[in-house]
Amino acid sequence: MIRERWCRYGEINILLYITVIIFGIGSWVAVNGLLIELPVIVPHLPEGWTLPSYLIMIIQPANIGPIVVTLAYVRTKDTLNEKVVIYIILTIGTLACLLLSLFWKNTSFVAGEERSTALLTLHFFLSIVDCTSSVLFLPFMSLFKVEYMTGYFIGEGMSGLIPSLVALGQGVGKISCENVSVLDTSTNLSSFEIQTVYKDPYFPVEHFFLFLCAMMVLCGTAFSLLNYLPYFKKEHVTLNNSDERSRKCNKGNLELQNQQKVNNYETVESLLHDKESFVKLKVSSAQGSLSTKTFVYLLCLVVWINALTNGVLPSLQTYSCLPYGYDAYHLAMTLANIANPSACIVALILPVPTSLVISLLTLVGTCLSIFIVTTAVQSPFPVMYDDPAGPYIVVTTWILMTFLMVFSKVSLATLFRKQGKRALLWCGAMTQVGSLSGGIITYLLVNVAKTFHSAAACS
Repeated sequence: MIRERWCRYGEINILLYITVIIFGIGSWVAVNGLLIELPVIVPHLPEGWTLPSYLIMIIQPANIGPIVVTLAYVRTKDTLNEKVVIYIILTIGTLACLLLSLFWKNTSFVAGEERSTALLTLHFFLSIVDCTSSVLFLPFMSLFKVEYMTGYFIGEGMSGLIPSLVALGQGVGKISCENVSVLDTSTNLSSFEIQTVYKDPYFPVEHFFLFLCAMMVLCGTAFSLLNYLPYFKKEHVTLNNSDERSRKCNKGNLELQNQQKVNNYETVESLLHDKESFVKLKVSSAQGSLSTKTFVYLLCLVVWINALTNGVLPSLQTYSCLPYGYDAYHLAMTLANIANPSACIVALILPVPTSLVISLLTLVGTCLSIFIVTTAVQSPFPVMYDDPAGPYIVVTTWILMTFLMVFSKVSLATLFRKQGKRALLWCGAMTQVGSLSGGIITYLLVNVAKTFHSAAACS
């Protein structure tokens, strides 16, 4: 009994909460890890710093995964065996990380240009895994009480933070600016110019990808424990608040028991307690239900938030931050990854119950995003690029934007969790719709319209 109390914090089982966090880490750890490793990878690959936009674009056709799963949910009337599908995608993700450690440098000529075919192909499979997790992991979390939703999003946020910390230990982002002699072949005259020299990491890229592989294995282990460990199975929710059939079934059972055992005083006491709990549950469910207009509006917010945070802004981070210095770029990326899980923890402690507050927070986050896009468009000479305060402003903007958007995203998912499994499925599907639309728009602006121009790391 004492041990049980020690493992609980209010309605939350701490051990289960930690396991949910580990499970959530596997949702995007592979793709986030690959993006974080870019400063080490880019000097060895032919695409250069246009590689991030290619990677973001490759994520978009990978949305075939969530589309197929969503259609399967609809066709099977929510009876899809999601556990089997989750095991399949976790296996694919583990193998893709393992193959990346072996073949990430391999290139080949495609349409007359050298391309990083091995890395791009394996990134596509990782993208299928991570995109599909949005429409599998979220519905799976309906198996647990609403309090555990923040744990899942803390894990999703840490899927960017943990690879960042490992990359820092690896020495990612360490550069030097050297005055290098350059020979002009047309005049045979030499001149000196400042060039960026990337320092060798403390351990190779291959080991980093093996670390990502290990994280996928750890996620699969956590998923197995959540499903089959008896200690955790006791925490499974047996009554879905939004399931009308379950409510009717429970109500019928209570009435039948009441008729059969009405003469037993203690049993009647128990039944009255159960019935009172059921009535409270029904009233709570009714109070928490969303109108169709509100439900659609909140889904639109999910699309908008994810279009910015998963599609548009990641592709523009180098354009937005590099003009203020390489340290500003690296600091913005690292601290934004810390702000992500921090926002999830705050959402657990200070939950937002209304769509109005979420809308206001999203509006502020959108204004910050507009500033970020503006600095990216103005690159390599954005506002205050030569002002000492410029780096502090742009880094702070990235941190606040990430915090507000993630906080809003977690709050929205918590509201949808109260509506049941189908609502979480829609939330996951709209997450990918937003990511897809934002990624396509940014790819066209970066690689087709050539709207953005990168600043040199050394200037």
